[in-house]
Amino acid sequence: MVRREFSYRGCGSMPRTLFAAAVVGLVLAAPAQARPVPVMPNVTYDHTVQWTPHGPLSLYVITAPRPGGLYSLNALLSNGTITGRETVTSMERDVSPRMTTIGVNGDFFNWNGGWPSGLLMQGGVVEHHAADSRAAVGIDTSGTLHVDRVPWTASWRGLSTTGHPIAQLNEPPRNNGFALFTPAWGPTTPPVKGVAAVLEPFPPAAPYRDLTANVTTYVSNSSVTIPRDGAVLVARGSAVPDLQSDAPTGGEITVRIALLPSWATVTDAVSGGPTLVKNGAPVANAHEALTPIQLNGRDPRTAIGQRADGSIVIVAADGREPGWSVGISNWDLALALVRYGCVNGFALDSGGSTTVALDGQLLNHPSDPTGQRPVAEALVIGYSGVYAPFVAPTISPNKDGFGDRELLSYKLVRPSAVTAQLTAPDGTARVLDSGAKAPGRYRISWNGTDAAGAPAPVGRYRWTITATDDLGRTSVADRTFTLDDTVGFLRVAHNARSVSFALTRDATIRVTIETVSGLVLRTIARGPRAAGPVRASWNGRDGRGKRVRNGTYIVQVASNSVIGLSKVRRAVSIRR
Repeated sequence: MVRREFSYRGCGSMPRTLFAAAVVGLVLAAPAQARPVPVMPNVTYDHTVQWTPHGPLSLYVITAPRPGGLYSLNALLSNGTITGRETVTSMERDVSPRMTTIGVNGDFFNWNGGWPSGLLMQGGVVEHHAADSRAAVGIDTSGTLHVDRVPWTASWRGLSTTGHPIAQLNEPPRNNGFALFTPAWGPTTPPVKGVAAVLEPFPPAAPYRDLTANVTTYVSNSSVTIPRDGAVLVARGSAVPDLQSDAPTGGEITVRIALLPSWATVTDAVSGGPTLVKNGAPVANAHEALTPIQLNGRDPRTAIGQRADGSIVIVAADGREPGWSVGISNWDLALALVRYGCVNGFALDSGGSTTVALDGQLLNHPSDPTGQRPVAEALVIGYSGVYAPFVAPTISPNKDGFGDRELLSYKLVRPSAVTAQLTAPDGTARVLDSGAKAPGRYRISWNGTDAAGAPAPVGRYRWTITATDDLGRTSVADRTFTLDDTVGFLRVAHNARSVSFALTRDATIRVTIETVSGLVLRTIARGPRAAGPVRASWNGRDGRGKRVRNGTYIVQVASNSVIGLSKVRRAVSIRR
């Protein structure tokens, strides 16, 4: 048995049960029959609660086209630096001016320092070294997902032709070895006991090419400023004499980074693990160097895969909450990817790190008691076309203070020529905005009237925005909603002892008392009603006859008429 929901859960200082009411214009506003939810053109999102032998499992699934054109798969770095951590929602908000994103958390990370545990690439530049005996997932310029163990091979050479291995990139060096720090680390290197050679200028750390720089100065046993156009090569222990002799001040060194030949065109990558799907088959044990906690048990987990047609699938599961979601094993996560058609797949960080977010808004319920966990990276689908946030499913412009206006909005990330129009139930279109537009968010409030100011006809409306950007790419975003004035003027008495509302036409109604998370406690009225005033009463008890506790509840009136399904709701505080 599978129960599908639209009750999206929040966290942090806001209780999960209050979050759905607080996220304005997000997925919760999508019509209930739209499954899965189209969050942006050709990108969908679905949330299901599956009943398993272990308990409920809350599962989130994102699908997107093969990366390319308006779509990309991007690794985001917390705070724009290797050090420190940041929430996925915050990282998405950071990049919102240049792309609309939906995605999840990335790699495991160092809890105190924030650096990732394995390979990180952004825009074709390597920002952190690969992990030993671990796989990584990368996307190449053709939109193909690579899931492979990526050996770390990096070295530098100076006056001699001897290559010296670089063990770490943007991570504190181990003893008797070399570590390279680039501006991705942050403004200064960590303080280490050793010798640091400042390299300037130093090119971006792209693989498969000679990265040549001059040694401008040496610093010993202290933190070193990393030039914005340079890097710092640090040596510790027995590596110090090699650095000083082979790379004198004023001399030139060459750094070379190699990954896998098949990764020559990979632009973005993160690590994590384990590998879950290879050649369309689930992988029971990839024999990767991960801890038992990372490998075993039912936990919150995150994964990404690719179908044979190139489309991307991201799956995440909540866990560690027996009444909400018990979590998922890596094996079941692999099976889920295969069910969604993936020919390869890879797990990301798990546990309290598992996060799902859309354009900076949280969609899942992370398991940490404090809410969303700051992490090292995010892995997101990026979309650079016109984006229309969700609209309220129903507008009821009867001046009762509920749903009297519809907020119509769109977002551009590139300069674009725009036509934004509203199409009425009879097919007539009305342009509400047009012309050359700069990047930004545009909002129009519609009060349910036509161009002459008269009440607009009831029925289904479509909000459509067509944009052609400065690169000549055309994209279209649309949302639908209903103008339905069937039910209105909802009034709720003290402690919801009585509920009244008005119908403008005959309808079948259902009046429910619900928790703020959407759990129906009791239906207090239902069935056909004639147009006019309607009243229902409630004795303060749930469906089992037990008196409900003090707290905040929702009174919802649903009406089904010739126009369709319309709902109004009010929060009520029960205090005795």
